[in-house]
Amino acid sequence: MDKSSFYKEVYSIVADIPKGKVLTYGQIAYLVGKPNCSRMVGQALHNVPAHLDLPCHRVVNAQGRLAPCWQEQHELLKAEGVPFRKNGTVDLGQCAWQIF
Repeated sequence: MDKSSFYKEVYSIVADIPKGKVLTYGQIAYLVGKPNCSRMVGQALHNVPAHLDLPCHRVVNAQGRLAPCWQEQHELLKAEGVPFRKNGTVDLGQCAWQIF
Protein backbone atom coordinates (compact mmCIF):
# COMPACT_ATOMS: atom_id res chain seq x y z
CA MET A 1 0.00 0.00 0.00
CA ASP A 2 1.43 3.36 -0.97
CA LYS A 3 1.26 6.47 1.18
CA SER A 4 -1.55 8.05 -0.84
CA SER A 5 -3.75 4.95 -0.49
CA PHE A 6 -2.99 4.74 3.22
CA TYR A 7 -3.97 8.39 3.71
CA LYS A 8 -7.23 7.92 1.77
CA GLU A 9 -8.19 4.93 3.93
CA VAL A 10 -7.38 6.88 7.09
CA TYR A 11 -9.53 9.78 5.90
CA SER A 12 -12.40 7.44 5.09
CA ILE A 13 -12.37 5.98 8.61
CA VAL A 14 -12.05 9.36 10.31
CA ALA A 15 -14.95 10.73 8.26
CA ASP A 16 -17.19 8.00 9.73
CA ILE A 17 -16.42 8.57 13.44
CA PRO A 18 -19.74 9.64 14.98
CA LYS A 19 -20.17 12.74 17.13
CA GLY A 20 -19.37 12.08 20.76
CA LYS A 21 -17.09 9.13 19.93
CA VAL A 22 -13.34 8.81 19.45
CA LEU A 23 -10.83 6.40 17.95
CA THR A 24 -7.12 6.14 18.67
CA TYR A 25 -4.34 6.46 16.14
CA GLY A 26 -3.53 2.81 16.74
CA GLN A 27 -7.10 1.65 16.16
CA ILE A 28 -7.20 3.49 12.85
CA ALA A 29 -3.86 1.95 11.83
CA TYR A 30 -5.27 -1.48 12.68
CA LEU A 31 -8.41 -0.85 10.62
CA VAL A 32 -6.30 0.20 7.65
CA GLY A 33 -4.37 -3.06 7.93
CA LYS A 34 -1.15 -1.50 9.15
CA PRO A 35 -1.27 -2.02 12.94
CA ASN A 36 2.28 -0.76 13.47
CA CYS A 37 1.71 2.53 11.67
CA SER A 38 -0.07 4.70 14.23
CA ARG A 39 2.46 7.50 13.73
CA MET A 40 1.72 7.44 10.02
CA VAL A 41 -1.96 7.94 10.91
CA GLY A 42 -0.89 11.06 12.79
CA GLN A 43 1.03 12.25 9.74
CA ALA A 44 -2.02 11.67 7.55
CA LEU A 45 -4.18 13.72 9.89
CA HIS A 46 -1.58 16.46 10.11
CA ASN A 47 -1.63 16.69 6.32
CA VAL A 48 -5.37 16.33 5.70
CA PRO A 49 -6.62 18.71 2.98
CA ALA A 50 -8.87 21.36 4.51
CA HIS A 51 -11.60 20.83 1.91
CA LEU A 52 -12.25 17.33 3.30
CA ASP A 53 -13.53 18.89 6.56
CA LEU A 54 -12.76 15.76 8.59
CA PRO A 55 -13.52 15.45 12.32
CA CYS A 56 -9.83 14.94 13.17
CA HIS A 57 -10.54 16.15 16.70
CA ARG A 58 -12.14 12.73 17.33
CA VAL A 59 -8.77 10.98 17.15
CA VAL A 60 -6.72 10.68 20.35
CA ASN A 61 -3.76 8.61 21.50
CA ALA A 62 -4.05 5.23 23.24
CA GLN A 63 -4.15 6.87 26.68
CA GLY A 64 -6.84 9.35 25.63
CA ARG A 65 -4.44 12.28 25.43
CA LEU A 66 -5.14 15.04 22.97
CA ALA A 67 -2.86 16.34 20.24
CA PRO A 68 -0.26 18.68 21.70
CA CYS A 69 -0.58 22.37 20.82
CA TRP A 70 -4.17 22.04 19.58
CA GLN A 71 -6.29 23.80 22.21
CA GLU A 72 -9.45 23.64 20.08
CA GLN A 73 -9.52 19.85 20.21
CA HIS A 74 -10.63 19.84 23.85
CA GLU A 75 -13.40 22.34 23.20
CA LEU A 76 -14.65 20.51 20.11
CA LEU A 77 -14.83 17.18 21.96
CA LYS A 78 -16.40 18.77 25.03
CA ALA A 79 -19.09 20.37 22.83
CA GLU A 80 -19.94 16.87 21.53
CA GLY A 81 -20.33 15.53 25.06
CA VAL A 82 -17.10 13.54 25.17
CA PRO A 83 -16.27 12.86 28.85
CA PHE A 84 -12.87 13.73 30.26
CA ARG A 85 -11.08 12.33 33.30
CA LYS A 86 -9.74 14.56 36.05
CA ASN A 87 -6.26 14.35 34.50
CA GLY A 88 -7.56 15.89 31.24
CA THR A 89 -7.56 12.75 29.12
CA VAL A 90 -10.57 11.47 27.23
CA ASP A 91 -12.47 8.72 29.07
CA LEU A 92 -12.04 6.03 26.43
CA GLY A 93 -14.15 3.61 28.43
CA GLN A 94 -17.19 5.80 27.87
CA CYS A 95 -16.70 7.25 24.41
CA ALA A 96 -14.55 4.91 22.33
CA TRP A 97 -16.29 4.10 19.08
CA GLN A 98 -17.11 0.39 19.22
CA ILE A 99 -16.23 -0.38 15.62
CA PHE A 100 -14.38 -3.60 16.42
